Amino acid sequence: MKPYRLITRTLIACVFALLTGCQSDGGAKAPADAPLYERLGGDRTITAVVDDFVANAAKNPKVNFTRAGTPRQWQPTDANVARLKQRLVEFISSATGGPHRYTGRPMKEAHAGMKITNAEFDAAAGDLIASLDKFKVPQKEKDELIAIVATTRKDVVEVK
Repeated sequence: MKPYRLITRTLIACVFALLTGCQSDGGAKAPADAPLYERLGGDRTITAVVDDFVANAAKNPKVNFTRAGTPRQWQPTDANVARLKQRLVEFISSATGGPHRYTGRPMKEAHAGMKITNAEFDAAAGDLIASLDKFKVPQKEKDELIAIVATTRKDVVEVK
């Protein structure tokens, strides 16, 4: 597994959390029975949340974004970061009823060898929550997205 895939999946989970309550149409809310993707604000909001999340997680030493000290160290080149962000947007869209299909590898495969700990996963989740808060995502949608992200823990965390 390449480290960027682990980071991508973790970021996708975080982005889901961020997008849950964001609106991209100037504040008009989607109907309560609309897919989470729409209630998050669609591509525009999801992309904004992912951008914010990736920037925050990359600066957070508790996340170990580049997987320093592991066999799967990741280089944050412009191309790698762009690919990670795209996969996160795809993941969130796919998991929340949006139009995009996730084209990355399965979570377990993508994160194998990255030696991600529960503490690192939690730190990334905290960065995602901070991004969701920044974009004023309502609690209900934030909780839904965080629940989706939490389901990836079993495939992402390698070091218990």
